[in-house]
Amino acid sequence: MNPAKENLILKLSFEFSLGIIAFSEKLREHKKYEMASQIFRSGTSIGANVHEAQNAESRADFIHKCKIAAKEADEVLYWLLLCEKSEYYSRPSQLLFDQLKSITLILSKIISSSKKKSAN
Repeated sequence: MNPAKENLILKLSFEFSLGIIAFSEKLREHKKYEMASQIFRSGTSIGANVHEAQNAESRADFIHKCKIAAKEADEVLYWLLLCEKSEYYSRPSQLLFDQLKSITLILSKIISSSKKKSAN
């Protein structure tokens, strides 16, 4: 990867992971350990899979890792929505939802364009 050229999905998923860590700690402070763990695992897994995809062995491997990141994004959305709607949990910030939406849209575009390149 060219360090001079910024990789937007890497940057966004890393920043999102930092926000997820902070929100998970907030949940732990309120003794919501199970939810904190679920959100921590799925939320930070997005960036880990995006990062791993940068060293994929093939285009198919790259697509597969990006799809895993997209699935993790869908999962963390579920957990965040549960927190948002439940009276027993701290509410996630709108920033987390906005970041997640951006990541999801970018991953979808990356997967779609990578599949098109594979077909050609």
